[in-house]
Amino acid sequence: MKPKRKEELEATRLENLWAGDFGDAYTDRNAQAGKGREAFWTNLLKKYSIEKGVLEVGCNMGINLRVISTLIAPHMVFGVDINEKALELLRASTPKVNTIWSPARDLPFRDARFELVFTAGVLIHQPESSLALVMSEIVRCTYRYVLCLEYYASETVAIPYRGQERALFKRDYGRLYRELFPLLQLEEKGNLGKDEGWDDITYWLFRKKEA
Repeated sequence: MKPKRKEELEATRLENLWAGDFGDAYTDRNAQAGKGREAFWTNLLKKYSIEKGVLEVGCNMGINLRVISTLIAPHMVFGVDINEKALELLRASTPKVNTIWSPARDLPFRDARFELVFTAGVLIHQPESSLALVMSEIVRCTYRYVLCLEYYASETVAIPYRGQERALFKRDYGRLYRELFPLLQLEEKGNLGKDEGWDDITYWLFRKKEA
């Protein structure tokens, strides 16, 4: 068997972290999070007429998907995650939403399957070695919009997270998307705070131009 490279081992380490007890604890800790996000999702989906398929990569227990499924047909809403406990909670609370176990760097969908693909606090947990691959999978799976809601820093900063080293990274994700994928055109950028149901994050919405 071919030995795994150091880069792959780091990605696997973090995936195992979130799939196991550490991820379970995150799910328990955030059971009541996300209140107040209805206005953001309502405005975004209405403004850009998004209704033909939405995928959240790293959906956890579905804080965002529960809202989205009230705004568009639930069978058009998909979520993937690697934590089974979180997926079970999502299936119980919103059974008509499509839930699939999958790592972010190998999404089980055909090219251009969704109108919108997004992450919310997921890219921040990707190591440098797998970040570009995860972003490329997100771009591959959409035919129209990419939405990124993450912690921002002008340069990459690795931050210890609940006792784990190199488990959270602040970056300029908008710049990285534009540099890696010239077909993405920035439509909207903004900040979301605690009063709006978020944890002081930056968001970027990109439109995918035709090749």
